[in-house]
Amino acid sequence: MSLEAKKRVCYFYDANVGNYHYGPGHPMRPHRIRMCHGLVMNYGLYKKMEIYRAKPANKWEMTQFHTDDYIDFLSRVTPENMEQYQKEQAKFNVGDDSPIFEGLFEYCGLSAGGSMEGAARLNRGLCDIAINWAGGLHHAKKAEASGFCYVNDIVLGILELLRYYSRVLYIDIDVHHGDGVEEAFYTTDRVMTVSFHKYGEFFPGTGELKDVGVGKGKYYSVNFPLRDGVDDDSYQSVFEPVIEKVMEWYRPSAVVLQCGGDSLSGDKLGCFNLSMKGHANCVRFVKKFNLPTLVLGGGGYTMRNVARAWAYETGVVVGQEVGPDMPYNDYYEYFGPDYKLDIRPSNMENLNTTEYLEKTKTKVFENLARTMFAPSVQMQEVPGDRDMSEDEDEQDQDNRYIQALWDRRVIPDNEFYDSDEGEAQGSGGNRKSRHYQNYGEEDSSVYDGDESDENRANGSEARPTKKTKSRAMDVDTEMTTTKQEDVVVSRDEEMEIEEALKEDEIKVEPLDGTTESVSEAVRKGEESDVPQEKAEENVCEYPTEPMDLSDDKELSLESTADNAKSSDSVSSPTLAMEISVPASSPALVAVPETAPAPVQTEEATSIISSLLENVPANNTADSTPALTPAATGANATSTP
Repeated sequence: MSLEAKKRVCYFYDANVGNYHYGPGHPMRPHRIRMCHGLVMNYGLYKKMEIYRAKPANKWEMTQFHTDDYIDFLSRVTPENMEQYQKEQAKFNVGDDSPIFEGLFEYCGLSAGGSMEGAARLNRGLCDIAINWAGGLHHAKKAEASGFCYVNDIVLGILELLRYYSRVLYIDIDVHHGDGVEEAFYTTDRVMTVSFHKYGEFFPGTGELKDVGVGKGKYYSVNFPLRDGVDDDSYQSVFEPVIEKVMEWYRPSAVVLQCGGDSLSGDKLGCFNLSMKGHANCVRFVKKFNLPTLVLGGGGYTMRNVARAWAYETGVVVGQEVGPDMPYNDYYEYFGPDYKLDIRPSNMENLNTTEYLEKTKTKVFENLARTMFAPSVQMQEVPGDRDMSEDEDEQDQDNRYIQALWDRRVIPDNEFYDSDEGEAQGSGGNRKSRHYQNYGEEDSSVYDGDESDENRANGSEARPTKKTKSRAMDVDTEMTTTKQEDVVVSRDEEMEIEEALKEDEIKVEPLDGTTESVSEAVRKGEESDVPQEKAEENVCEYPTEPMDLSDDKELSLESTADNAKSSDSVSSPTLAMEISVPASSPALVAVPETAPAPVQTEEATSIISSLLENVPANNTADSTPALTPAATGANATSTP
């Protein structure tokens, strides 16, 4: 059965909070929060809210309220070195009610972190109600521990809310007076503190009716002192009218509700007689005002009762009725013998008479009447959020991607990369591979061995000037390109070729014991002593097929008589050559077969005819004799 329309609820819990222990015999036991969480999970309340593990508050965040030396002391002191801090223990009131235990500072960080994160999510509008049962430590002072409280997470949460909201209302239903919160905001009208507590020879001894604040905060501190044995009806008769008047006259923008469980019946340190439903009625009533609300824990020293009450109030917040039967959970034995989700009042005498309650309520209304006009602070500028990143100074304050936009960002399902490096993929244009990033574009034309596309090398156009090294022959070869080029053969080169074809089978011996590349031989041939003007006059162009360099380094010539004869003009023979060239000898360079046939002179025609006469008719690559020129060098001569 649903109580009412559910709100967006954020629930903060850290499983480590139950691991801390104040010491043997101490009434404060953080284990109660773990018990409450077990009930919340087994009742299925987690389905109605978002569960978060808040980041623990750090030193800088704690010092927004507490002093630096106090927080530094809490971070340093341990049970092992506490003897070295005797003076500091007396100064900061640490030792008796607020002992030093293992993991003290981490425990304070978990408590404060949940309250601050809950307030931050309320500021951003990400939820309507935030719950942190590990918070509510309302006794801690600016530079002093008190009443089992070391860091005042409530004050830190309110300071976070004040960044966005002009006025914040704090309501305390703990049996003890919320002295730490009242003291922090005693002089301001931006926070109104309302506390219903036991007064008179009871810790902390503050919270008298006439304590209403000072200076600008006068009449913005409301205290309703109660006597022992107050029951559900008496408590409701004063709580609801007072809170309703506060809402009407103060007009808060946000609410912080401290739900200390020591006001329940049967508490070890409390003296009230409230049932579980009477305690939860306060949460239900505050919820009806539909204001951003931060719900916190607090006192409570009978663990099974505190766990029951907070689990039930979690159901009230999310709009789901729970109980009375208790589901089985990890701490089921704690809730015997009835195993019911209920805390019944006892037969304790109620010392709060109707006359006393009415007289006190009338006095409270008189004080509240002085605040019926909203304070002028509502027109003040709200401080902006502080970005606590380490590199804040390096960021552009005028161009920042605010957290609200990050929270709204939805990552598509097809994004699998972990860094921003891959975000360019899928955008306009293709992102270059790491090969091009590492080695540069100049290596992008290296041939990859794929001959399916003669115009491509590793996905890009091949460049004619690029070379690749052959490991087998240890020579450099020219890249084959689609660009058509003509070969220029000088007169001396023609004569050397002719001389080579006339010689018998002679092995080729490199002059210096090395084998040069074809391109190097051509370069040396072009740098011969023959004048440039004469070389241009005796140009003969031969369109040939590409040369093939093989391991045996022999020269072969294939031609046919039919290719040498033509009715109108002389056609160029088709040559297929394999050559190993001496270091000082010129060489032929391959030209694509599709090059245009040049017009040849009579002298060139006679040279070609004489060449063909000395070639056997059935010449093959295997039977072709290996030839070497009779003379080497650029000035070698021979008779045609």
